[in-house]
Amino acid sequence: MNNPYEIIISRRITEKSRVLENLQHAKSNPSLAKCSAPKAVFNVNPKANKIQIAWAVEKIYEDKKVKVTAVNTVNVGSKPRRVRGFLGKTARFKKAIVTFRPGDAIDETV
Repeated sequence: MNNPYEIIISRRITEKSRVLENLQHAKSNPSLAKCSAPKAVFNVNPKANKIQIAWAVEKIYEDKKVKVTAVNTVNVGSKPRRVRGFLGKTARFKKAIVTFRPGDAIDETV
């Protein structure tokens, strides 16, 4: 996978990802104040490893000069769903939680 857009599928925007992104600004709790590094959540290719994910994020946001310090990945399995009486499954996916250097930001409006 030489193309970074084959590795990073999309940005994952959920309530939980927004909480992770805003932890760097939280000062109400002493344990939360230690989370000074910004984070972002992405949907990634299920075959991609952490090194490839870090490379792809740095390549995509090259103009913002961000440096990835850590990548955590989660494989989310499919869930059974019932639609009109028939049993089906949702698609499985892989998501990556990317941590940047303190002070770095990708600042995308979503």
